[in-house]
Amino acid sequence: MQQVFSAQALRHQCAAIIAGTGSSTDEAAQVADNLVFANLSGHDSHGVGMIPRYVDAVLEGGLKPNAAVKVLLDAGSLLTLDGQRGYGQVVGVQAMELAIKRAQDLGSCILALGNSHHLGRIGHFAEMAVAQGLVAIHFVNVQSRPVVAPWGGGDGRYGTNPCCIGVPIQGREPFVLDFATSRVAQGKMRVAHNEGKKVPDGYLIDPSGQPTNDPGVVVVPQPQAAGAGLFGALMPFGEHKGYGMAVACELLGGALTGSGTWHRPADNAKAVINGMLAILIDPKRLGTQQAFESETLAFIDWLKQSPPAPGFDAVRIAGEPEREARARREREGIAIDGHTWSEVVAAASKVGVKL
Repeated sequence: MQQVFSAQALRHQCAAIIAGTGSSTDEAAQVADNLVFANLSGHDSHGVGMIPRYVDAVLEGGLKPNAAVKVLLDAGSLLTLDGQRGYGQVVGVQAMELAIKRAQDLGSCILALGNSHHLGRIGHFAEMAVAQGLVAIHFVNVQSRPVVAPWGGGDGRYGTNPCCIGVPIQGREPFVLDFATSRVAQGKMRVAHNEGKKVPDGYLIDPSGQPTNDPGVVVVPQPQAAGAGLFGALMPFGEHKGYGMAVACELLGGALTGSGTWHRPADNAKAVINGMLAILIDPKRLGTQQAFESETLAFIDWLKQSPPAPGFDAVRIAGEPEREARARREREGIAIDGHTWSEVVAAASKVGVKL
C-alpha cells in the first residue's frame, strides 16, 4: 500500500538515515534534499528508493561518507577531478561549482569527473549551469552491474549511461534534456517491480536473451537456465542509435575522464560509480548571444504552435514535465509504494536509525 509523504517529512527522515551512515549533518541534508527533489521532479527512480543501496554501499566500503573532490589537473578551461567515491550528490555539486566559475571566467570549461559514487539525476547539474546562463552538456557512464544489452546482443554489457543537455532560454524556464540511453532507467524497473507492475514490450530481455515484460529480471536474481546468467537486461533506446549514444557515454564519461569502463563479469557490489564529462559554454563569450537568445525563443515558440496530437494537451519541451511534477507533488505529496518504503525502513535499521 502506498504512503504519501510531504517533501519536508521525507527530507527529515532520509537525512537521518544518511547521517547514520557516517555523513556530517550538512552532507546528510544535501543528499536527502537531492533525492527528494528527484521524487518531486517525477523521477522516483533516482529518489529516496536509492537509500537502501547507498546504505549497503557504505557498509561494504564502496561509498565514502564526507569525501570531497580532489583536483588532479587544473589547466585553465580544463579540470580533472577525482570524486574519491564520495556521495555523488555532494562531489558532483562541488565539481560543477568549480566548472561554472571557470566557465564564467574563461567562457568555457571541460570538466572530467571520475570515481564519483552515484551522481543521481544528472539534470540537477545541468540546472545548476543554466541558472547561471551557461549551456551544459554531460556524458556519464555507470560502473555497476551491467544491465543494458548492446544492440544485437543477448545479455547486459554496460550501464544505463545517461546523457544530459541544458540550454538557458532568455526570460523563460530552461530546456533540460536528461535521459538514460537504455529504453528506460534501471531505477524505473526497480519501482515497477516493487509496485508489482509489468512493463511494455521491447524494454527487457530475460537471462536467456528472450523478450519479457517482467521488470524483476533486472532487479532480483532469476532461476538459472543452462548457459544463462542471473539477470536479464534492458534494451537500448532507439535500437542502434541509442546503443551508439551509450557507447559514446562510456568512452567519454568513463575512458576519457580516467574513471574507467566496464569490461568484466558482473559482481554483487552495491556501489554505483559514475564518471562524467561535462562541457560548459558561456554564450556571451561566443559572440552569438543576441542570435542565440532570439533564435532559441523563435524556435521554441514555433514548436509550441503545433496543434496537439490526439492524446496530448500541448507540445512541451524537455524540463517542463519535471517542473509540472514538482508543483503537483509539492501540493499533493510524494507517494512511495509499500515495498520501497519497507526497504528504506530496513536500511535505516542497519545503521541504527528508527523511522
